[in-house]
Amino acid sequence: MEKKLVYFLCTGNSCRSQMADGFLKAIGGEQYEVKSAGLEAHGLNPRAVQVMMEAGVDISHHSSDVIDPDILNRADYVVTLCGHADEHCPVISNPNVVKWHWGFDDPAKATGTEEEIMAQFRNVRDSIKARMEQFVATGK
Repeated sequence: MEKKLVYFLCTGNSCRSQMADGFLKAIGGEQYEVKSAGLEAHGLNPRAVQVMMEAGVDISHHSSDVIDPDILNRADYVVTLCGHADEHCPVISNPNVVKWHWGFDDPAKATGTEEEIMAQFRNVRDSIKARMEQFVATGK
């Protein structure tokens, strides 16, 4: 069976889309080809790498990429993970692409002590993991 292509989009491809990419590859990699990108490339957030490692998923080798129109139009699913990406997603010309918006808070905007900021990263990570588990279990 051919794998379905899931393309996660966020503003900077540094945190949320990277976490979703890592979890879906770990949980549903046999069913899905997974890619992620951003409206801009902000670089991989080191805190995202750290909290994913805590969850047993290594995303340290990921790169921060900008949206590729070819991947966008051959994806089975395009999933935006932040409101900005949802509002500014490039036009998808392929009518067969299913587009969803699964919004998560941006942990990179967290403020406070390092402990408080890391807690926000972990909360977002855990929410994204639960959403990926639901998607693999139900297909939506």
